[in-house]
Amino acid sequence: METLLLNGEDVEANADTGAMIAAVEAAFAAYERGDVQMPAKSYVDLPQYNGDFRSMPAYVETDEWDAAAVKWVNVHPDNPADHDLPTVMGTLIYSDPETAFPRSVMDGTALTMKRTGAAAAVATDHLAVDDATSLGIVGAGVQSYTQLNAIAEVRPIEEVVVADQNDERVADFVDAFEDRFDVRGGSISEAGHCDVLSTVTPVREPIVGADDLGERTHVNAIGADAAGKHEIADEVLLDAKLVIDDYEQCTHSGEINVPWSEGALDEDDLYAELGEIVAGGKEGRTSEDAVTVFDSTGLAIQDVAAARVVYENARENGDGYEFEMIDLG
Repeated sequence: METLLLNGEDVEANADTGAMIAAVEAAFAAYERGDVQMPAKSYVDLPQYNGDFRSMPAYVETDEWDAAAVKWVNVHPDNPADHDLPTVMGTLIYSDPETAFPRSVMDGTALTMKRTGAAAAVATDHLAVDDATSLGIVGAGVQSYTQLNAIAEVRPIEEVVVADQNDERVADFVDAFEDRFDVRGGSISEAGHCDVLSTVTPVREPIVGADDLGERTHVNAIGADAAGKHEIADEVLLDAKLVIDDYEQCTHSGEINVPWSEGALDEDDLYAELGEIVAGGKEGRTSEDAVTVFDSTGLAIQDVAAARVVYENARENGDGYEFEMIDLG
């Protein structure tokens, strides 16, 4: 038995979008049923390096498969300027639950991008209008690409409006997708008046207000991943059908963390966790719904589900590098 090493290119090549969306949806359903183990994300704070490490372990059991993994990820804001390294890097160990043998060590950075897009697609499928054909994106960084690719799997997206203060990034985004979609740069309000909106920025003051959204827009709030981050105005969150991925993470570091800590938002304002909707315990969008919001912080169960897809595809396709991590004699 050998361990499969998968770099970022291998992960990208084997991260089938449709399969990943299905796997992440199955993981959310398993979470609601209680068929997962997901200890709280743990932090190793390194103020002397202006950074930290985070560990995210989980085990998922569905009707068709089970899998286990742990992701080790950092946030070091000084890396690009001081060391010519990314701010965020991740490494994932994917293990056999029965034997604990490390089946794969893979790049967790690309995997995180893919599973985050898949989670937004799952939420969009349950919360957006059925005939959604337009997608707005605020923030034209790397996650914006994954958002479009994934959401286009669950809705017949034709028109795309991307808003970003960096004109060069908008131009790059348009160039990447103009052969597949009617895509253009625009304002936050123009993006927000699409059928679906994904926000993928690191801001700490809300940039999307009630007037920036259509009457029945579904919003994927992706950018807030730490205490103090906040993209969507409180009035939007209070009036919307508000769905979260995980209570503990969202109240601590998700889109709702700021109004929650200030007492402007409480449990009565939360409609459901996404797993409740996926598992059928609560309805998704109904004909009476106006704006819906999904607060996505990113869960370790998503990493496990996504890693399984990548590993199985890589094995089938003969990708990656096999090596003997454990000497079996």
